[in-house]
Amino acid sequence: MANQSSPSPIYCVSFNQDNSGFAISWKNSFKIFDSTTGRLCYERAAGAFVIVEMLYSSDLLAIVGAGEQTTTGSPLRELNFLTSILAVRMNKKRLVVVLLEKTFVYDLNTLVMLDTIDTVPNPKGLCAFSPCLEACYLAVPASVTKGSVLVYNVMDLQSHSEIDAHRSPLAAIALSSNGMYIATASEQGTLIRVHLVSEATKSFSFRRGTYPSTIYSLSFGPSTELPDILVATSSSGSIHAFSLRLAINQRSKRSTSFLGSVLPDSVSDALDPAHHHVLHNAVSSGIRSYAVVRKIDKLEGSSSPSQFTSLRATVSVITYNGYFQEYTLSINNKNESSWTLEREFNLLSITTTR
Repeated sequence: MANQSSPSPIYCVSFNQDNSGFAISWKNSFKIFDSTTGRLCYERAAGAFVIVEMLYSSDLLAIVGAGEQTTTGSPLRELNFLTSILAVRMNKKRLVVVLLEKTFVYDLNTLVMLDTIDTVPNPKGLCAFSPCLEACYLAVPASVTKGSVLVYNVMDLQSHSEIDAHRSPLAAIALSSNGMYIATASEQGTLIRVHLVSEATKSFSFRRGTYPSTIYSLSFGPSTELPDILVATSSSGSIHAFSLRLAINQRSKRSTSFLGSVLPDSVSDALDPAHHHVLHNAVSSGIRSYAVVRKIDKLEGSSSPSQFTSLRATVSVITYNGYFQEYTLSINNKNESSWTLEREFNLLSITTTR
């Protein structure tokens, strides 16, 4: 792949709610791209922005400046806070603003503040948000000493649960788009855990590796039920994909065996590498990256959760030194996998539509 050893010039990377588009911000502008074609859809040269959040493919953007913006154009509405804004999330009904020790929930249409959530100090602005209105959850850290997650129902405006996921503080959180599952990784970066949100119970444990690594991103594949794939990027430069459906199939088989009857799921899942598909050296070690599963195609077999189905996943990766990569991950019904790089280009060099 292209040389990625230069310092990271990108301030922020964000995909919209259905991963059909993404935004990047760098030293004096931000850009919005179509994920499917790679086409540059919009560019604004008005200074640096630390947050650019899209609302699906609409014209509505939530942007947070880095303090060096010009006055070109005017915002539809403006919200001001006494401390730095660390994250912004939104769907068609709600706007969420994350500060160091508080999180605010607004009605998106009126920008009336609906609730204030007091949180533990959250200097990284860690949060996850499910845009689904029927199961619209927000997840933020619940502890600074261990990996606990506060899950809050943004539509009902009430706390849903607290999940103790790891012994070490959290490094990454992700919610499935349907709000059913939450994935977490701690600062150790060796285990990734998936919980069922409705019951606040652990469903799976996946081992990323033996040695500690910083998890940069977690993302579920699109699904109306159980996502087929969970992807992660880390400071090792690898892209990791975990097959949730295969894990279900293995658990079903294991539950009927003697070993399965004496080993708890948390142990056996964590030690079983069969559902782990890794692409080594996709990104230079230490370069921050963000990956999402844009699309999944079922190729053959049954769609029953108890049976593994051959699939093809489209995985999009953005690196913070300015590159876009798109891979096809193919997994057959024998759990044999392959990664194919479909395209790669430099995001910062694009100034006109592709």
